[in-house]
Amino acid sequence: MIRVHLKIHGRVQGVFFRAHMQEKAQEFGLTGWVANNADGIVVAVVEGSENNVNALVDWCHSGPTGSRVEKVEVEKLQYQGEFEGFEIRY
Repeated sequence: MIRVHLKIHGRVQGVFFRAHMQEKAQEFGLTGWVANNADGIVVAVVEGSENNVNALVDWCHSGPTGSRVEKVEVEKLQYQGEFEGFEIRY
């Protein structure tokens, strides 16, 4: 099990990125959260199996229709198992 902190740059706000990411995370059985930052990026903390977290990170590089992802920063962290599900934070 792993935990990552993601920063997704580009045209990622106003295109339902968070909602689509929540759907994908749930599909992959992952936990954590996703939020918009005031600086225009989307940030997330994701926990789960390494293969499924990597699958979500791969998805983040393209995102939903209408998004234009320029860069995805991935910081690997110590798994904590603190989340019950995957939520959108406001």
